[in-house]
Amino acid sequence: MPERDELEPLDDDPPPRPARTGGTVRIDIERRRDDRPPRGRDRVATEEPLEIRLITEHGEELRERRIAVTMRTPGDDFDLAAGFLFSEGVIGSADDVAEVTYCTDSRDPQLFNIVSVRLRAGVRFDPKRLERNFFATSSCGVCGKASLETLRLEGQVPVAGGPTIDAAVIRALPDRLRPAQPLFAHTGGIHASGLFRADGSLQIVREDVGRHNALDKVVGALLQRGELPARDQILLVSGRASFELVQKAVRAGIPVIAAVGAPSSLAVDTAKEFGATLLGFVGPKGFNIYSGSQRITA
Repeated sequence: MPERDELEPLDDDPPPRPARTGGTVRIDIERRRDDRPPRGRDRVATEEPLEIRLITEHGEELRERRIAVTMRTPGDDFDLAAGFLFSEGVIGSADDVAEVTYCTDSRDPQLFNIVSVRLRAGVRFDPKRLERNFFATSSCGVCGKASLETLRLEGQVPVAGGPTIDAAVIRALPDRLRPAQPLFAHTGGIHASGLFRADGSLQIVREDVGRHNALDKVVGALLQRGELPARDQILLVSGRASFELVQKAVRAGIPVIAAVGAPSSLAVDTAKEFGATLLGFVGPKGFNIYSGSQRITA
């Protein structure tokens, strides 16, 4: 993305930091560019930790457990928490969830960076299984499912059916997603996941500094609407297609996964293993098909 030429003018006071942070933050900067003002105020994507807590019922006792901390852009936090728990197999449907709230019992100023998910009575949760399947990386925070074997052991079945999509629709997806990315337009430093129908109409879009978080927000929105599995949808991600993104999409029943960038080898293996269509380098001039070509027409 080209550098934005227009910066906000500076004033005497530093930009305020609100108690509830938005998707962007104003930062005072210096710039070394010909014919450009040397100082100004730019917008950068907000990145803050979100702690996800799980509350379970044991008789009349409530037990709270810290599940994960992920770096994210504030906004759609409930979708993110629900989508994360679904993608990682902690919950199986929206019926498993009794309530999603911000944790407000801290003595610290409320920054809305802790989300508590309360499971319904009778929903079973195995914390040891959670510890086995989660691991942290420096690039994406909290990721899950270290192998295809783990997916198979959890009973994941191949993605069934799915639409037949004209190649021209696929080529047009990035241009249809871009106008729905306001945070990217302001900052140039944020990922997006968009869900489309077979005719190319955009249904849901979510943005985040973490590409996994953007997809979890989409999955969480579908979960809470009761629209999973998403068997007739196309997913477009703004960056590369990693194993974790394909795994999350497969669990959500999304049959077609398209990426502006390249897939990884394990992403391709996962798509083939579970019958998903995986497309890479999607743009106006074309794309590559790595698996599931039967869903794409010439």
